[in-house]
Amino acid sequence: MKQTDTTSKTISTGIKLDETLHARLKLLSQAKDRTPHWLMKAAIEEYVEREEAYEREKREDMERWQKYQQTGHAIPNEAVDAWLSTWGSESELSCPK
Repeated sequence: MKQTDTTSKTISTGIKLDETLHARLKLLSQAKDRTPHWLMKAAIEEYVEREEAYEREKREDMERWQKYQQTGHAIPNEAVDAWLSTWGSESELSCPK
């Protein structure tokens, strides 16, 4: 998990949990010797980072696809397979371009 900047302004926000989830959160926080607030914040940070990475990868994939549609340039699977099959050997090929 990324370290957050402790000097940035914090904003309080509310979240409604059903009784079962609230009880589970409370038990888990006791087991981990953390507050429920700490667990919720950590979970939200992890989720946001994972989703940001997913969106970044999706955007990069779309850019690669658009570039391929414009240029038609692609590396054939056979060239990639041949390259990968030499990994770790003394006659390792360079990455196909």
